[in-house]
Amino acid sequence: MSNAPLMPMATAVWLVENTTLTFKQIANFCNLHEVEVQGIADGEVAKGIKAYNPIISGQLSREEIELSSKDENRSLLIKSTDIEISNNEKKIKKYIPLSKRQDKPDSALWLIKQHNMLKDSQIAKLVGITKNSVTSIRNKSYWNYNNLNPKDPVALNLFTQKDLVEALEKAERRIKREKKEKEKAKLSKEISNNE
Repeated sequence: MSNAPLMPMATAVWLVENTTLTFKQIANFCNLHEVEVQGIADGEVAKGIKAYNPIISGQLSREEIELSSKDENRSLLIKSTDIEISNNEKKIKKYIPLSKRQDKPDSALWLIKQHNMLKDSQIAKLVGITKNSVTSIRNKSYWNYNNLNPKDPVALNLFTQKDLVEALEKAERRIKREKKEKEKAKLSKEISNNE
């Protein structure tokens, strides 16, 4: 039942202790069996479970409990609250120890050699160094270029494989878009030359 409250056993404990609702009403609301609720009232079931107030959590209102307390045949209705769950995981910059900081230019060199379709800005964003550093590594003018050893950044845990795949897909889309624009420009140039 999707309308069960959060922490049904703890909610049932609170309802048994603080309301005059019947066992059947509490059992139906908490998606439990009547015998379980009776066991909670007798102290045999849910020993050590802290009571959870459904009013404070916004699952029930005091009026709803009072209405159901007066009419034994009326079942409790859970408040339908739409909780917005966002999946926006902000990338948190984590501390890179001194011993691992040399891995960033090494990783940029690896990306330049293995995936040369990536723009400098994409590599800089993935690895976490400046665009100027990536450009100088690509041009072989980086101050420490002779000591760089290409290393896989995913293996070094600088970013995930998913991040790399997304960056590559974005680069492929950009290349296709630029190719189409060149073809359009070429066609329009040929049409204007023929006229």
